[in-house]
Amino acid sequence: MPKSERPSVFTVDPSPLTLTMLVFSGCSIMCVASAVDPLRAANRIAGRTVFDWTLVSADGEAPVTTAGLPVAVSGRFDPQAKVDVLMAIGGFGTRHETSAALVSGFRRAGRVARAVGGIEAGGWLLGHAGLLEGRPATTHWEDFEDFAARFPDTDVRPDRYVIDGPVFTTGGASPTFDLMLHLVRCRLGMAVALDVASVFIYDQARAATDAQPLVSLGRLDGYDPRLAQAIRLMESHVDRPLTVAAIARRVGLSARALELMFSRSIGETPGAYYLRLRLNAARRLVLDTAEPMADIAARTGFSSASAFSRAFKAGFGKAPALMRRA
Repeated sequence: MPKSERPSVFTVDPSPLTLTMLVFSGCSIMCVASAVDPLRAANRIAGRTVFDWTLVSADGEAPVTTAGLPVAVSGRFDPQAKVDVLMAIGGFGTRHETSAALVSGFRRAGRVARAVGGIEAGGWLLGHAGLLEGRPATTHWEDFEDFAARFPDTDVRPDRYVIDGPVFTTGGASPTFDLMLHLVRCRLGMAVALDVASVFIYDQARAATDAQPLVSLGRLDGYDPRLAQAIRLMESHVDRPLTVAAIARRVGLSARALELMFSRSIGETPGAYYLRLRLNAARRLVLDTAEPMADIAARTGFSSASAFSRAFKAGFGKAPALMRRA
């Protein structure tokens, strides 16, 4: 399929997405974690496998990160394997990964996949494979000049991450986390992306075009600060839920204006988001503790165990007691 006809992976689509991550020795363990953990958290929050990833290496052996920690892989990179997203996660030394077999194999696989990406120095492999010609791209700020000189047909930018059609590149570990949150938001919605960010207490996600050396105060692609204030109020009143009108008054809005803000930014009403936040808190208690259901109901703001059980089953398709036993 020609590049222009490849359906974007950065679009609303709850169906499973397969990813192959080609990991090179000399990469940062934080880059690997930033690529994998947001997807793992999204699967947990969704309650199903939305993102199905496989880690491989060029020779099938465990690559060793800069921290000296090996990364367990499933085997050798197979250019013939069908996959939606192909990613190269690189670091020190990846610029020298130029063997003809690896480069040609990655080129073939990258042109067939729906999307292909370079994480930090992984962009060097995309460049060697000719996948960045005529495209904007980024890499770690330490490599800008060398990268631009080596690939003169690439528009090298100091952005945190760059998405150009089916090709994406990132400048390091934190930008990779931002990119993965962006992928989660595009496919599953802002509410799930906020839940993923909260798993890691990550509230400083930055826009793609923020310069790498600068600190931006943007979060999750931009928001009204009153939205964050409203969500913080919900989080601090899980056991005794506030009314939407009370939340609106505290953030200086009318109830209608708050409804419109949530609908525009998150795609849910404040009430629906608040209920989902409480149910997610309840699910963690159901799965991770042995607390009685009546206590969990009280801790998450339900008037009774029966009301809690009904809401839980409506939200997750299974009663809390059955989910715990399973």
